[in-house]
Amino acid sequence: MTIEAKTPDEYIQKLPEERKEAFSKLREIIKNNLPEGFEECISYGMIGFVVPHSMYPDGYHVDPKLPLPFINIASQKNFVALYHSGIYANPSLHDWFVAEYPKFVNTKLDMGKSCIRFKNMDTIPYQLIAALCQKMTPQEWIVLYEKNIKKS
Repeated sequence: MTIEAKTPDEYIQKLPEERKEAFSKLREIIKNNLPEGFEECISYGMIGFVVPHSMYPDGYHVDPKLPLPFINIASQKNFVALYHSGIYANPSLHDWFVAEYPKFVNTKLDMGKSCIRFKNMDTIPYQLIAALCQKMTPQEWIVLYEKNIKKS
């Protein structure tokens, strides 16, 4: 399910009605808890939180014209997805999240390398997402990205 949108607000407007409230809350939690410096935009057809070119001129190695992605949220066919690049690149952050998840939600964690899938809008662990967002600054993400992901 691809949502064509030029702005995050337009993306939200085009969501199925039953997802708008939870998705909007997830977006606000991320916006209100990310350290200063990340910017919200449409990134890869999703709402993205990125390190802007003004802070990291090199951009994303896959396409340097794009800012460095950090978190994306998307409404997929059967779930809402939160993609967190820091969880993918930092094993200790990943392990922290996996250990904390059961303290907030009594359903099994549905997670890929960087993708956390929420099938039930009523079980999104907003407090945990808020804590996750606070754990990495744009500068820390740049260092980790250059060390682990960027190909020279």
